Amino acid sequence: MPRTALRICPLCEATCGLTLTIEGTAVTGARGDREDVFSRGFICPKGAAFGALDADPDRLRTPLVRRDGRLREATWEEAYEAIAAAVPALVREHGAQSVGVVLGNPNVHTMAGNLYPSLLLKALGTRNFFTASTLDQMPKHVSSGLLFGDPFAIPVPDLDRTDFLLLLGANPVESNGSLCTAPDFPGRLKALRARGGTLVVVDPRRTRTAKLADLHLAPRPGSDALLLAALAHTLLAEGLAAPGTLEEQAEGLGELADALARFTPEAVAPACDLTAAEIRDLARALTAAPTAAVYGRIGSCTVEYGTLASWLVDVLNVLTGNLDRPGGVLFPLPAAGPRPRPAGPGKGFTLGRWLSRVSGHPEAKSELPIAALAEEIETVGEGRIRALIAIAANPVLSAPDGRRLDAALSGLDFMISVDPYLNETSRHAHVVLPPPPPSQSAHHDFAFNGFAVRNQVRYSRPAVPLEAGRLDECEIHARLVLAVSGRYGSADPSAVDEMVIHGVLAKETADPSSPLHGRDPARLAGLLTGENGPERRLDLMLRLGPYGDRFGAGPAPQAGPGEGECEGEGAGTGTYAGGSGGEGLSLERLLAHPHGIDLGPLRPRLPGVLRTRSGRIELLPDPITAELPRLRAALADRPAALVLVGRRHLRSNNSWLHNVPALTGGSNRCTLQVNPEDAGRLGLTEGGLARITADGGSLEVPVEVTDTVRTGVVSLPHGWGHDRDGARLSVASAAPGVNVNQLLDGSRLDPLSGTAVLNGFPVELTPLP
Repeated sequence: MPRTALRICPLCEATCGLTLTIEGTAVTGARGDREDVFSRGFICPKGAAFGALDADPDRLRTPLVRRDGRLREATWEEAYEAIAAAVPALVREHGAQSVGVVLGNPNVHTMAGNLYPSLLLKALGTRNFFTASTLDQMPKHVSSGLLFGDPFAIPVPDLDRTDFLLLLGANPVESNGSLCTAPDFPGRLKALRARGGTLVVVDPRRTRTAKLADLHLAPRPGSDALLLAALAHTLLAEGLAAPGTLEEQAEGLGELADALARFTPEAVAPACDLTAAEIRDLARALTAAPTAAVYGRIGSCTVEYGTLASWLVDVLNVLTGNLDRPGGVLFPLPAAGPRPRPAGPGKGFTLGRWLSRVSGHPEAKSELPIAALAEEIETVGEGRIRALIAIAANPVLSAPDGRRLDAALSGLDFMISVDPYLNETSRHAHVVLPPPPPSQSAHHDFAFNGFAVRNQVRYSRPAVPLEAGRLDECEIHARLVLAVSGRYGSADPSAVDEMVIHGVLAKETADPSSPLHGRDPARLAGLLTGENGPERRLDLMLRLGPYGDRFGAGPAPQAGPGEGECEGEGAGTGTYAGGSGGEGLSLERLLAHPHGIDLGPLRPRLPGVLRTRSGRIELLPDPITAELPRLRAALADRPAALVLVGRRHLRSNNSWLHNVPALTGGSNRCTLQVNPEDAGRLGLTEGGLARITADGGSLEVPVEVTDTVRTGVVSLPHGWGHDRDGARLSVASAAPGVNVNQLLDGSRLDPLSGTAVLNGFPVELTPLP
């Protein structure tokens, strides 16, 4: 008999609740969970294809170990013994920096990918750490770190209450949102307009999101920072800035006018290819709205001035008084996050604490630019990366100059991939550790609840029992930590989780400001519930978090101004919506609510969220001030005749869903979109081939002539290029497409964040017979 089970969807940032239909151990259907407290039944094509992804016949089911130059099936013991023999020996001979770690986008979609990589890095002691953030969101982390002292203090638009939403470089109707976790983003945008609000979209393409807008502006790609600077200049020059109470909490407000003096609408308009009147009208409309939110995403991050654009987004939110304000942008308070701390000065945020070995790129948030990975492997000398651990990462496709990285990986002494597929990157590994399909894994969104538009908490246990011969994904990671640290065989994998638990409790019980001060950490550890180490860790995080029961000390006061007391909606209750008796959160209580627990709307959190050295919002930090002259110089630049931008597909998520037949049809095609005017000028025809050339090389790609892209712009989606020998992706390789990142050589980076410039770079087109 078929049965149903609940599962949080792990396939994009919307984190929708699913109801799975299961026959035996197979997922035969997926629909939206109407009782889910966050998604309320919403589902997209990715979630509907959950069963097909889960049962993909190309998924690896046993580990692979390289023997005699070929990857062959092996036992788990053989795989970990190979790692334990190779990695500690390399570290002893060549030092900790001889090992690099690269994390891909899917890590933040799994419990294991959130709980264990930091332990792996600590065990290795390496600074050669790379993630997909420097292909996507690092500019926002850097700007938030500089403004607020915490790179994870990223304010999100209050979608359900705002009166005016300005979106830059974002297409949430197709991407489902990014750094703004919001199931049914399209429905929320329609609701905004239905209640009389205004939606403005800034994008060089007339995307599905732009088609919903009251106003769509299509500037030149890469000009976002200039446009935002002109908007801020207009507010200051015309006396329209109204920061309200934020004026008391911000440093540098008085100096902003001088810093942005050169960015008048008239000066900026030619570079943006907008009129000065359009810029002024937008600034006035933004400040005139009762509440407003400015939100920029990947199109404004993966450009030459990505960090400045991200900074200016929140400068505008401050100048209009909409930062930390209902209807504006607010800081979420995730249930498994750290407990609120008293307001006051913090350690602040520092860039460039160390540099990459070869090109001297500064670290940001302990990460080096992934565009520098190939040179760190190729270049001989002390500190050269000789071994690489790639976890859910496919940088051969996702990073610039994949051919160079492809060649570099083949020269490694040792490589480990934790990946369900033998893809373009993992085919180079000496050991491949395949996690089970998502139906066989538990799920809690540690990362995305920190960016959610409503505070809530949900957890789903595995919908299907773990298949015989497989390891749970968390155990795969725990064993990996033991193997690289030389402890494999001498400690049980559960010891990794217990080490974390006892470390946290020892710190809490020794902290005079903690509600657990003076209590026995061993006794507290004995009170934790859960069927395994990861569940016990989740229970600990929930109990110590902002809504937790604090092991019987009573629920923590919900964070508000000063992080010690609340004001506004729900203030003073000390409970969560749907709760009772003020008992506080724990894993046990969460399991009693299988559709999740609603924790209420976002509320103001300043100044308690600030961790700057001054304890205030630092509007003009030194790295930003030093970068502004480069942006001023861009006013005199002559724009390229033709530039390229990427594009999102509703049925895709980077490179890792192209092997599911249900997700590769429709509009999800690897075509070069060209405006009809440019196509006519260049002699390009619909369905014909064109050669596109940029810094890193050339590609041949089919042309799609469409007026949805503005003149001077072409668009090619990312994540394609599944044409390399040795990968086992039968569906993806049948329609491989081309790898857009092969057009780049990795030299174009946003200097503050190390993020690769993937949008707005110059290209040339020639028609092919």
